[in-house]
Amino acid sequence: MSTPMIRRQRRTAGLLLGPYFVLACLVTLAPLVYAAWLSLFSDRSSGLGFGGVEHVFVGLGNYLRALGDSTFRAGFVTVAAYMCLYVPVLVVASLALALLLDSGLAWARKAMQAALFLPHAVPGLIAALIWLYLYTPGLSPVIGWLGGLGDNGGPANTAPLVSVINIAVWQWLGYNVVIFYAALQAVPREVVEAAAVDGAKTWQIAVRIKAPLIRSAVTMAALFTAIGGVQLFTEPKILDQASASITSTWTPNMFLQSAAFDRNDFGLAAAASILLALVAGGASFFVMRLGRRGEA
Repeated sequence: MSTPMIRRQRRTAGLLLGPYFVLACLVTLAPLVYAAWLSLFSDRSSGLGFGGVEHVFVGLGNYLRALGDSTFRAGFVTVAAYMCLYVPVLVVASLALALLLDSGLAWARKAMQAALFLPHAVPGLIAALIWLYLYTPGLSPVIGWLGGLGDNGGPANTAPLVSVINIAVWQWLGYNVVIFYAALQAVPREVVEAAAVDGAKTWQIAVRIKAPLIRSAVTMAALFTAIGGVQLFTEPKILDQASASITSTWTPNMFLQSAAFDRNDFGLAAAASILLALVAGGASFFVMRLGRRGEA
């Protein structure tokens, strides 16, 4: 290929990718830089409180305050318990349903795909109203059963944790099923037919052949699920008014909102958000390493 042709291809690629990089810098990189800068300052009252508020450089003070806050640390414990349950349940359930759809055992395959994906397409406000009704004491048909989970010797936050996981699985199950089902459609049919000729049963083909061949899709789904789990906010916020166990600082993201908009402590909120981003990056790295180890 000639040099002028290569240059034209590079210019074309740059022209097409340019808008994406501009938007990525505006909506991702710039807010991160601003949050990092904001985390180094704190607003303090000058004098006896009559001199207004001054912007004071505190260095890593906000980070030390965030790490020293017991409610912020407790939020990570809640998120860790949530992810230990939510990620395996969602990934395994999605994979099982995708394998069922791909095997042809499910009747009305297109209708099943639409039904599974429908919760993901429901507007957030409508979903919030539905789940707020289902978890409001005196109205809900299930709140009594879930409330009993925390009274049988288990931890006191078992019931709200199960409720939050239930909402998240309901919303994201169909999305992951679509990803896995699309990956299963790319599995070579001759491999499946060869296994069937060798006498493999349907469940053996699904578990031992199809599932390992879409490991990359499973790893990607687990990665996105882990990142979303670290940033848990919407589901507990929906149940904030229906459950006394869920406070305004129940998760790190809820702590950020409370610090920024309830206490107007934007420096602390910015520092906590940077710490949360580092934890999300660490969780992503851990999931990717697990996926690569499985492929090896």
